[in-house]
Formats: sequence, structure tokens, C-alpha cells
Amino acid sequence: MIIVAIANQKGGVGKTTTAINIATAMAATGWKTLLIDLDPQGNASTGMGVGAGERENSSYDLLLEQATLAQCVQPTEIPGLDILPATQDLSGAEVELVAVEDRTSRLKRGLDQQGRKGAPSYDICFIDCPPSLGLLTLNALCAADTLMVPLQCEFFALEGLSQLLQTVERVQQRFNANLGIVGIALTMFDRRNRLTDQVSDDVRDCLGALVFDSVIPRNVRLSEAPSHGLPALVYDHSCAGSRAYIALARELIGRLPEKRIAA
Repeated sequence: MIIVAIANQKGGVGKTTTAINIATAMAATGWKTLLIDLDPQGNASTGMGVGAGERENSSYDLLLEQATLAQCVQPTEIPGLDILPATQDLSGAEVELVAVEDRTSRLKRGLDQQGRKGAPSYDICFIDCPPSLGLLTLNALCAADTLMVPLQCEFFALEGLSQLLQTVERVQQRFNANLGIVGIALTMFDRRNRLTDQVSDDVRDCLGALVFDSVIPRNVRLSEAPSHGLPALVYDHSCAGSRAYIALARELIGRLPEKRIAA
């Protein structure tokens, strides 16, 4: 199983929208996919149509080792896509784990159960991280093979990115030497705004081939879809946002490490 953390400590950059729709696109391509909601706000869970009352076990229970992976994952309406939802309990997880010796590896240990102990096997897993660089995001980076960074085309984009890249470097040095960065995805791209092109050019000049060619546009249907509990690819498969995520998924597949099928 390939594990992809989707992270940016800045909120409002399209992180959860990216997690939901890239996971849906990968499942539609035939990859058996798991989406993990690691954000206490639980927006990825809601956006996949999993209401608060339907989340019997959650990522909190897996981190605190109160339930197994098999007990926590649940199917979605999307064929080939399961979700490990989040609940508000997750907001207290960092405090509860802070004194635990293996606090950075709890998620990794939980995901090591896939294909065992009654848990399904997956080809790929996406982790929707909270908008912070705290212990929850650190767990995701320690468990992940690679990192995808959604980056909004705005003036301060590169400043926040540099802090995230420093965190990645520290994780590589101390916890997960094999952690890579699969790419930077430019989101909320508005060609009518001259600043968008300037930021895009600056990011590409700075990071080169690390930036995906596919860009995610500002799109009304992308904004509407979560309120219906649906990925945009299901809500309106033909909208510009859906087409962009399909293109991004194709590009992502070409960059992923060769460890798709797990026993």
C-alpha cells in the first residue's frame, strides 16, 4: 500500500477538497483506496457523506489503540473507496498522546494492520491532515511514503511552504528517512487574476518539476459538492474542477513509487 499524506499547515488551501476528490479519482481508476480523515473538524468525513452519527469508530480510536483498523474503516458510496472517519474526540488526541513514548508512530502501527486482523488490503491510502504541524500531522508524515502539498495561488504561498518543507526535513532525519514529496498541487487557480499567474510562475521557478502540471481552478461546483455529502467527481463529473482532479490523478499515478499492491 502506498501512503500519501496531504498536508499544508495553512487552512483554506483546498486540502480536504483535494483529499476527497483525488481519492475518488484513484478509486475510479481501479485503485482500492482508503481515505483517512485526520482532521478533528471531520470535513473529509462529512464531504464523503458520513454523518457524525455514523462514525462509530474513528481515527481517534485507532491512534489511541482503542479499536483495530478493521473496526474503524467503513465503505463509502464510491466503489473501491473506504474511509477512516474523524470525530471531535480527535481534538484531544494530541494532549492524550503527548506523554506516550511511541506517540509519533501510532498511525503507522495502525495502518500496518491492513491486510491482517480482518482489515482489507488497499493499493493506496490518502491522509487528510489538519491545518497544523502538530502531533496528528507528524503521525501522518511518519506513516507516509510520500507527501502531496496543496498550495493556494496567493501572495504568502511560498512562506508557509518553506515551514512545511523544514518539518519534512526534520521528519526525514529523525523518524522517516524514506519520506518523499510526490508533488505540489496548485489550487484555487483563477486565470482572471494576474497575481495567480505571478504566484504560479514563482512557485514553478522555485520548485521546478516538483509542481504538478495540472492545476485546480476556482470552481463553484467544487465548493457546492461537500454540502451534498458528495465528491465533486460524483456531484458534477463534467465540471472544470472534476476534470482537473481527474488530470491530477493521472499525473500522480505516474509519480508514485512502485509498491502498489500490498499483501
